[in-house]
Amino acid sequence: MNYFMYIVCMLIWGLNFIAVKIQGTEAPLEISLLYRSAIAFILFYILFKIKKMKFTKEKMNYFTIIGFGVCNFAISYLLLYYGTIYSTAALVTLIFSLKAIITPIFLNIVFKTELQKKIYIGGVLGLLSVVVILYPDLHTISSGFMIGIVLAVVGTIVTSIGDVFSYYNNKKNIDPIMANTIGMFSATILILIFTIASAKSFVVPTSLHYWVGLLYLAVLASFVAWLLYLLLIKNLGASESSYMVALFPAIGGFASVIIGETQISINLVVGIILAVVGAYIAVAKRKKTVI
Repeated sequence: MNYFMYIVCMLIWGLNFIAVKIQGTEAPLEISLLYRSAIAFILFYILFKIKKMKFTKEKMNYFTIIGFGVCNFAISYLLLYYGTIYSTAALVTLIFSLKAIITPIFLNIVFKTELQKKIYIGGVLGLLSVVVILYPDLHTISSGFMIGIVLAVVGTIVTSIGDVFSYYNNKKNIDPIMANTIGMFSATILILIFTIASAKSFVVPTSLHYWVGLLYLAVLASFVAWLLYLLLIKNLGASESSYMVALFPAIGGFASVIIGETQISINLVVGIILAVVGAYIAVAKRKKTVI
């Protein structure tokens, strides 16, 4: 059962940005993210009530819980959404896997956790993978594509900042379901405020591909995969469960080729291999991991 949950969780998150691409831009990305966050929050709140949990001020740092939600479910998602639309899902998935290197560095800066040499090795391989994939098209890459890359990098960095908040919450034994419920609610409110302030049109697309993408992201990626991951951490441990991030670039790259977004090439294959190896080296036998 653990292997089944591991594979399902890995595939769901590995195809995360493919779903963003499939969903498309029939609605402003802010609106799409608002729908996703609202649906995910409702699901977490239902689970919260089923487990008969209660909000309490005791031993709760709402600043770090809200910070976790705002960073991981709002700001980073929106940046990564735009990055995916402007560039490719394969490249964004590869860049996102660099959080396996960035998060430990941030944890070392904030909490003085041990930063092992393997993190630097993984980081070099991760950066090299991006260079290898982009190198053949360096002279023809559009400004929009470059903006997409920058947004994906910034989005990944913001995710790692959220992981720092999550690390603190875990150290304080804050229930992850409570953290996700409050965090998702905070993200939904922030996205709603930003959407209204930026005068985005509230539209309800009717195409099948939009709703398939939205439900995949809201139900599977934001809710089901998280629950499976929490069960895996309980059954296998955080370190073993984190290995799946190493295969995200391979899953995303293969799917990108399948849907015709990316052309298969030697550089793509080599880049994916470098990214997989780099991420694996970074997470292998890690002593402390953020969920």
